[in-house]
Amino acid sequence: MPEIVIQVENLSKKYLIKHNQEHQSRYKSLRDTLSDGVKSLGKKLLKPSAKEIYNPKHEDFWALKDISFEIKQGDRVGIIGRNGAGKSTLLKILSRITEPSTGSISIKGRVASLLEVGTGFHPELTGRENIYLNGAILGMSKTEIKNKFDEIVAFAEVERFLDTPVKRYSSGMYVRLAFAVAAHLEPEILIVDEVLAVGDAQFQKKCLGKMSEVSDKSDKTVFFVSHNMTAVQSLCDRVIWLNSGSLIKDGHPKTVISNYLNDYSSSSNEEIWDDISKAPGNDQVRLHRVAVIPEDGISDVIKVDTPIRVEFEYWNFSPDAQLNFSFTLYDIQDICIFNSISPMRKTPLGLIRGVCYIPGHLLNDGTYKIKLLIVKETSVVLFGQDNVLTFDVNDLPREGAWHGKWVGAVRPNLKWELEFKSEVNSSVF
Repeated sequence: MPEIVIQVENLSKKYLIKHNQEHQSRYKSLRDTLSDGVKSLGKKLLKPSAKEIYNPKHEDFWALKDISFEIKQGDRVGIIGRNGAGKSTLLKILSRITEPSTGSISIKGRVASLLEVGTGFHPELTGRENIYLNGAILGMSKTEIKNKFDEIVAFAEVERFLDTPVKRYSSGMYVRLAFAVAAHLEPEILIVDEVLAVGDAQFQKKCLGKMSEVSDKSDKTVFFVSHNMTAVQSLCDRVIWLNSGSLIKDGHPKTVISNYLNDYSSSSNEEIWDDISKAPGNDQVRLHRVAVIPEDGISDVIKVDTPIRVEFEYWNFSPDAQLNFSFTLYDIQDICIFNSISPMRKTPLGLIRGVCYIPGHLLNDGTYKIKLLIVKETSVVLFGQDNVLTFDVNDLPREGAWHGKWVGAVRPNLKWELEFKSEVNSSVF
């Protein structure tokens, strides 16, 4: 029976968030900072048992709250959750980069982590020097590192820049070398965050294949954080779902991912403002509702092949105005995917509804943001709002071994024709 290599009990992590007060000056001098520090220390020395008084300038934020689980040797564990769920905080604690506020964690084995671009690298050292530095940090001898050196360099594809300081590397080169080092220097536990999204599609394919190989052939433990549910389901045999710092579900990938996607879609694909006085807008128009809904009506989960409709509702306070919608879709990197404008119509007073239909097999998987304009006579903007709604398009199950990010802003299902022309004479080769 595999032994337990990671045991987490009642793990919590608290951060202190500072708030600027309206009456505070934006900048503080060094003298003010030192003075405040001395006053604070003096209070603690004179009244060490004094009860702590609530300070409105500070707020406690719990990135993790009472997390408990066990990981066995050879497990391939995916960590999923929305932005701010606590995934990266958990990995930093597992990597011993940060300490927990409460609870305990026990780890058996050597841990290699790839959490951010540049983690563990010294910018002034060359690629060659950083390979040896990282190996030494992992506790490997110079001979062990040398035996793996050529394999690392070949995997990272940075031979020409091996003796160049890594501060001159592009983000893609940085990630390639960092992953190659982390995956090849014999860790018992490999931890990889969403940082792989920086690499190109071909390199992501290599990374996913290497992580699978590390776990299958050498019985190593892999932790993998990604928003690519297809990659998580393919690579992992177990998935942990975090939300707002709490562990929601821990189990089989298909079950946990299905629950996560259904919860995510049903809770985030609609915004409604029932109170007209507080709704976004002005004395001419105000928003009432924005929603993204699967057109097939079968599931709340939006996938690459799902036709969707984007619904807008707003109150019009200008009688007989010639109004129309302008709807722009952006990806998570603020790249414009497309813009669509509705026909201009004579619009009566009251609640107005508009619908834009987006066919399946158009959008790539990823996160999208909606910008909405309500326009008068096709030229005068009455109201506009960025990021009025954010929604996800999820990947489809794929055949084969590659589950990396599909390249491109869009992902159309284009028509192809393939035909057999003639046999090839093998003697030519």
